[in-house]
Amino acid sequence: MSLQIIQDSEGKTAGIFIPISEWEKLKKQHKDLEVLEYEEPDKEQILQEFKEALLELKQIEQGKLKSRPVKHLLDEL
Repeated sequence: MSLQIIQDSEGKTAGIFIPISEWEKLKKQHKDLEVLEYEEPDKEQILQEFKEALLELKQIEQGKLKSRPVKHLLDEL
C-alpha cells in the first residue's frame, strides 16, 4: 500500500493520503468503512429537505406539530 503522510506547517503528522484504488480495496475488505464516506447532497435533495422543513414550520404554526428548542435541533447536527 502506498500511503502519503500529510504534515502541518510545524511538521507534525496531520493525516494520511490513501490512493483511491487502495481505498476501494479496503472498503471491499472492511464493509464498515463505507459509512465514513460523505457525499455532498445534490440540488434536488437540498430543495426537497428545504420543502420538508417549510412544511414542518407550517404544521407548527397550525398547532399540528410541537416545536422543539433550537438546542435540540443543533444537537442533531
